[in-house]
Amino acid sequence: MPRLSMFFFMSLVLLSHLASAAEEIDFARDIRPLLSDNCYHCHGPDEKTREADLRLDTKEGLFQNTGELAIVLPHEPQASELIRRIVTNDPDERMPPPDSQRTLTSQQIELLRRWVESGASWEGHWSFQPLLRPSVPTMKVVEAGTKDQGHEIDRFIRAKLLREGLEPSPRATKERLLRRVTLDLTGLPPTLVEIDSFLADDSEEAFEKVVDRLLASRHYGERMAWDWLDAARYADTNGYQGDRERTMWPWRDWVVKAFNENLPFDEFTVWQIAGDLLPDATFEQQLATGFCRNHMINGEGGRIAEENRIEYIFDQMETVGTVWMGLTLQCSRCHDHKFDPLTRREYYQFFAFFNRTPVTGGGGDPQTAPVIEAPTDEQRTQLAEASGEINTLGMEIDVEESSLFTRSTGDSDTASQQVEKLPEEVSKALKVQSASRNDSQLAAIAKHFEEQTPEYASRLTKLREVIGRRNRIQGSVARVMIMQDMEEPRKTFMLDKGLYNQPGEEVSANVQAIFPALPPDTPKNRLALARWLVNRSHPLTARVTVNRFWQMFFGTGLVKTTEDFGEQGERPTHPELLDWLATDFVDSGWDVKRLCKTIVTSETYQQTAHVAPQLLEADPDNRFLARGTRLRMPAWMIRDHALATSGLLVDKLGGPAVNPYQPPGVWAEATFGKKTYQQGHGEDLYRRSLYTFWRRIVGPTMFFDSAKRQTCSVKDSRTNTPLHALTTLNDVMYVEAARLLAQRAMTSSDQDVICIETAFRLATSRKPTAVESTVLLARLTDLKARYAAAPNQAQQLLAVGESPRDEQHDVIEHAAYTALCSLLLNLDEALTK
Repeated sequence: MPRLSMFFFMSLVLLSHLASAAEEIDFARDIRPLLSDNCYHCHGPDEKTREADLRLDTKEGLFQNTGELAIVLPHEPQASELIRRIVTNDPDERMPPPDSQRTLTSQQIELLRRWVESGASWEGHWSFQPLLRPSVPTMKVVEAGTKDQGHEIDRFIRAKLLREGLEPSPRATKERLLRRVTLDLTGLPPTLVEIDSFLADDSEEAFEKVVDRLLASRHYGERMAWDWLDAARYADTNGYQGDRERTMWPWRDWVVKAFNENLPFDEFTVWQIAGDLLPDATFEQQLATGFCRNHMINGEGGRIAEENRIEYIFDQMETVGTVWMGLTLQCSRCHDHKFDPLTRREYYQFFAFFNRTPVTGGGGDPQTAPVIEAPTDEQRTQLAEASGEINTLGMEIDVEESSLFTRSTGDSDTASQQVEKLPEEVSKALKVQSASRNDSQLAAIAKHFEEQTPEYASRLTKLREVIGRRNRIQGSVARVMIMQDMEEPRKTFMLDKGLYNQPGEEVSANVQAIFPALPPDTPKNRLALARWLVNRSHPLTARVTVNRFWQMFFGTGLVKTTEDFGEQGERPTHPELLDWLATDFVDSGWDVKRLCKTIVTSETYQQTAHVAPQLLEADPDNRFLARGTRLRMPAWMIRDHALATSGLLVDKLGGPAVNPYQPPGVWAEATFGKKTYQQGHGEDLYRRSLYTFWRRIVGPTMFFDSAKRQTCSVKDSRTNTPLHALTTLNDVMYVEAARLLAQRAMTSSDQDVICIETAFRLATSRKPTAVESTVLLARLTDLKARYAAAPNQAQQLLAVGESPRDEQHDVIEHAAYTALCSLLLNLDEALTK
């Protein structure tokens, strides 16, 4: 055969192979979603609504063959009842029924027919399958001449790009890359010193050194905590009418500490679900269980306590189901799940793990027992000092009193008779150990003896003052709601329609049958449940967790439906990569910092976000990751960025929530005038957003697109409305940040060009181009002229915010630079990661 003809023949073979590959039907990708959306509602897991005793969500039901009737007969669509029912014109037999509001398109019908014709392959739902470590694609993904096969993430991503006919983008510039990773790992922008240092480091390890520095930063834990607080529905109030304040912030600080200390995620899990049940549980392990008590508390009048209690447990277990399993457990509260193999019985068996606390549901106490006292380091020191003084004074007084009168009530000597002759209040008080007397007892004794033995009375008064100081400190200690089981657990019943007063069959604690069972001979309590979740055999926890971290860095998870890994959730775009990340995470000892480093050191993460028109057309949502992700920063990060850029940020970890700037009247309007916002001052105005007081019924006004913190949220929303710009342009904090940024820039030089460059670098982490510099200089000149013509407006602008102004700067010039810096802080580049 001539060479040209041979080439033509081979090309046809190749094209034929590609065409058949393109037409290959994948059950999980192509068929299961059709069945789930159109059939499972009547022929799925829910036994009560199942029609004709037919299940299409199981292999047995789908391939049911009675000899006379086959639902699906592989290779024979004409003999398959499924195909006959979806193509018939008889409205009484057609599926889905015409009145079901569900229809199959002609393309979907043809897809089902081809699937049966090709052999009707079947596989279980991907996320319920055992977690196995996949092989990493073996392909060259790095420069020619190197032996390295490249980063594992890149090999998975680029294998997919190759199949899609796409190529990866080049690496981002060093400035953009440093800004991206610094924001991702700390929630703050890089400093000018950090930028210059990275630009000057030409070593191959330069970026890895940056990543290690950021992971070791104390700000890393603050950044990581934000997403966890959303998932944990953390807030500083109860919610509902009244919305009483609570003191759960020590739990929030523990989360920051746990991330900073890189507590393994399996321990992080066990502590929060069942730390109180660990042998000899430490203070931190008990404190960690505050995760389960972050739910809302209803104190409205007329509310039934038992109804409240049941609702709290629903919230606890459904939050665990979302955070660790990515399942919509709430769908089986009243009936078997419509789409996933989760039964109503299993829902209440899961409920039973949490149905053991002494919480009654009564009232709206924001410190409902069980609680744990969580003093700050300063309070611990003060309490120790006060206790030392009390012990010393108490011993001195005890010695003195032993010489004045006998304190033993059984004695009959003269001194004892002296005590009995004293006024009854004094006599009773003297029979109590001095350091254990209360305020009224000490006051009564001191008053009685202040004239006849003034030195003794003075010591009593001193003891009274120290005890009062100790009690005041003790009273200011935060009390955090935690978990604790009763000695005799409650009985658990299946509730009809989820109603607290409609108990049905009794059930005991257990896990869902579709997953591996609990170890035999293990007490079925929260500790067993927590350990079961992080057991390697569990197919969901590691997958769900690494997917959320991927979402944090790329904006969208490998599974887009972060909250739902069930039948109605989206399949992963890169299933092998997801499983590789999950198994690697488990094999590393659930090392979160290592997982973060693995992701950000990939070339996939480091790609430029620049998008060519053809790439935008081929992959508009960047699901194949042929370019870097470009997303607007969340509102909390935008605020922290402005604070850090301006130099206003107060670098302090932890402590009670603070009240920064907020428009007046917001709380009053939402609470019928019962709550009034008391704005903080000083450093409270400039703390990181993480520490902002969060009123549950009306969240902080400066945070748009944020979770409401009323229920568990594991996925941010993104909207784009003018209200966002109104905040970043006009809110007091942003105007004040622009004023301080202007001050920083003006201090850097007496030349406008250099000052503009400094401000631009602080806002965007790069130097302006020549064109940008020219435009900004022209704008500055125009602003100077405008404020020179209206000096009162300049004064008003510079008066915004409580931080003092550096009076050495000219008012007109400072106002012009402030307006320019406001422009810089609102550049798309400054608001975008």
